[in-house]
Amino acid sequence: MAIIATIMNTTTGQPIQRMTFGRMPKPWASFNLESGELVTADRVEVGKPAPGKVVVPVFVWVTPKQ
Repeated sequence: MAIIATIMNTTTGQPIQRMTFGRMPKPWASFNLESGELVTADRVEVGKPAPGKVVVPVFVWVTPKQ
């Protein structure tokens, strides 16, 4: 089952993009953004699903160099 996560910018608090992972990303995982920049996850947050929903929101916080 794929994990769909929202990639968030740590400095601005704004979402950067959505990304699909094959499994739950680790807090030290490195991956490339759509812009081609290599980033490392600072932290991974797993939220609570909305009432009546099954999908759990996942947020991966990164600090881009730009």
